[in-house]
Amino acid sequence: MFDTYMQSCYNLNMMKTIRLVCTLNSHVFLLQGGRMGFLEILIIGVGLSMDAFAVSICKGLSTRMLKLKHALICGGYFGFFQGFMPFLGYVLGIQFKDKIESIDHWIAFILLALIGINMIKEAFEDEETCNTEFSPKVMIPLAIATSIDALAIGVTFAFFNVNILSAVSIIACTTFVISMIGVKIGHVFGMKYKSKAEIAGGIILIGMGIKILLEHLHIFG
Repeated sequence: MFDTYMQSCYNLNMMKTIRLVCTLNSHVFLLQGGRMGFLEILIIGVGLSMDAFAVSICKGLSTRMLKLKHALICGGYFGFFQGFMPFLGYVLGIQFKDKIESIDHWIAFILLALIGINMIKEAFEDEETCNTEFSPKVMIPLAIATSIDALAIGVTFAFFNVNILSAVSIIACTTFVISMIGVKIGHVFGMKYKSKAEIAGGIILIGMGIKILLEHLHIFG
């Protein structure tokens, strides 16, 4: 009787362990999408957030009496749209994923490279005047403008079977934090790091595009 009870407990614990392992593995697989893991998505998120970071620096510079709410407003708007745009791109990309699967790595490389080059180019253009307002009519257009690139990134996510909810959450949270930091840096240091941030973001995205291409050509990874 006791042996039967112990065997039942053992079997139950084994089932729970197997279920836990399977659940964890499925979560890891979903996050990685079989091809793109947490680190890659985080790096892309950092690269994408550099535009928002640059604008946040500008907003911080234009604010005389900086308060926490100013940083939260920037982080909230930029983080939300930076997360929403990849989701929208993913929905669009998934529609024609099967038709261009054989060249998906080239598309990802071209999109990331073009976005990165454009960010570097913008870093050397004349500085724009910062609007001092934090109202929705000012912040929404800014948030959309800084997140358009993320729409294209969402299309590439569709090709790599990325868990889009995990990916957009990572990107949104990353942008939220970096934008808040940008507001503070802009208020303290001015425009000193604006162009450097855009250049760094561009280099990161180009680097990720090259990495994806080399991995699919079996040259790297």
